[in-house]
Order: sequence, then C-alpha cells, then structure tokens
Amino acid sequence: MDMALDAYDGAADETLLVLYGNGDPVAAQILTGRLAPRVLGFATRLLGDRTEAEDVTQEAMLRLWKQAPNWRTGEAKLSTWLYRVVSNLCTDRLRKKRTVDIDAIEEPKDDAPQVVEGMIAADRAKALEAALMTLPERQRIAVTLRHLEGATNPEIAEVLDISVEAVESLTARGKRALAAALAGRREELGYGEN
Repeated sequence: MDMALDAYDGAADETLLVLYGNGDPVAAQILTGRLAPRVLGFATRLLGDRTEAEDVTQEAMLRLWKQAPNWRTGEAKLSTWLYRVVSNLCTDRLRKKRTVDIDAIEEPKDDAPQVVEGMIAADRAKALEAALMTLPERQRIAVTLRHLEGATNPEIAEVLDISVEAVESLTARGKRALAAALAGRREELGYGEN
C-alpha cells in the first residue's frame, strides 16, 4: 500500500479527485490527508468550536466525494470550491447558533510541551479567536482565508462570490477592527510595548 501512496504523492488535488471519482480509494486517502486538516483549521477558526468544525469537515469531505464522479477539471480550483462549501456550512451553523453566548464556548486544550510558551500561545490564540468572532461574518471569512489560510484575494473573491476589490476592502476593514480590538492587550499577550 505504501508504494501506491508514493505513486500518487506528487499528484495534483484535482487529479486525485478525478482518480477517486473513477473508483481509486488510494487517491481518496491521499486527498483526505491533504485537505481535511486545512478544512478543519479553517472551520475551527470560523466557528470557534472544534467539535462543530469536525462536523463541518466531515460534511464538506462527504460533499467532495459525492462531487468527485462529476468533477470537471479546469472549471473551478478544488481548494476554492472546498473553502466555499466550508464557509457556507459554517455560516449556516452560525446562523442557527446566534443565541449562543461566545463565552460559553469551551476553548480547545493546549498540549504544548513548554507550559509557559503554550500558555502564551493559547492566550494569543484565544484573544485572536475572540476578536475574530466579533467581526461581521464576511470580514471574518475574508480575514481568515487571507491571513490564516493563505488564500489569495482572487480565490477569496471566488469563495465569497464578490469582486477582488471587495475582498481587499473586507480584509482591510477586518484587520483594522482586529488591531483595534487587540491594541490594549499587547503587554498582556506577551508582546510588550514596542
């Protein structure tokens, strides 16, 4: 089986999806290993809840597998399609949970070996997550995709079905709002007053 994995290791995501759509389970295994962690991270940042994000990841991957036999290479970039599915699933869940208090959401446990560094990193992540959750939904999606997931502005524009200029505006406003929300916490979060 390892030789089969090695044979597909350098294959593009779209190629692996087409192979899976034609019945190749090894291609699905490799593609899942590549995409699921990114999808989970993205969904966790949007939802602020790892358990909900795991459910979204599972649903998004199921939708991808259902789409595989009909995938038309070249029409859409696989990662962009998948981010759009995830952002839509997260948006649906957030709309259903509008009455949930953000303080009631349990923070993920940090298993970092260095306790102090781990605590600082956890505090920073918690502060960023809380600040992200205060942003309007589309700003949060744009900022998360651009600055935490590394997506390009054209990819984000496709995910959100808006212009590149609108993405630039969303990310700029989102970054300003995050900076303002976190400005008074620099020392508390271990950044000092540089």
